[in-house]
Amino acid sequence: MARLTKQSPERGSARIRLLEAARDIVRAKGFAATTVDDLCKAADVTKGAFFHHFGSKDALGVAAAEFWAQTTSAFFRAAPYHAPADPLERVLAYVAFRKAIIAGDFAQFTCLVGTMAQEVHASAPQIRDACGRSIFGHAATLEADIEAARRERGIDAEWSAASLARHTQTVIQGGFVLAKAGNDPQLACESLDHLDLYIRHLFHIAQGAPE
Repeated sequence: MARLTKQSPERGSARIRLLEAARDIVRAKGFAATTVDDLCKAADVTKGAFFHHFGSKDALGVAAAEFWAQTTSAFFRAAPYHAPADPLERVLAYVAFRKAIIAGDFAQFTCLVGTMAQEVHASAPQIRDACGRSIFGHAATLEADIEAARRERGIDAEWSAASLARHTQTVIQGGFVLAKAGNDPQLACESLDHLDLYIRHLFHIAQGAPE
């Protein structure tokens, strides 16, 4: 993910500062390695303030996933990939946009909820479910354009708009894992290049050909 900022007037509140700290530190260190002390120091709040807003670190994890969903939803709604008139062009523009925002260090472009879901899926089901709502909710925003592209191009296949929308997130999240494993952000970019090719194949469009 690109750098995200909170535009709300609440930005100065201790709760928002703690959520922003979780967003940044967990992406850099992972959930288990992030301590309450880390969060309080980054947010410039006391432990008393932390436990006033969150009953536990796990409660903070759930809230952080929900905060991520809220702020990223606004970020993607304002993104330029919605501009093309053709729905397939919008889908491909989405893939191009996801590639374009792979910049900076890993903590700046990787996904908070993807990071947490991998780490806590068995140990913290409430955090896992909150992460799932964020990931699947974002995937669902692509379904209408994919379905419209299917109709306009007469695509009659067994795969659904929902399944392709989920697959885009599989590739993106997997690309982040490979980028981390190889210490090379270009591995994530490579995955998105292949996703572009795959979508073009599904819609019978050659690379570089007019949509």
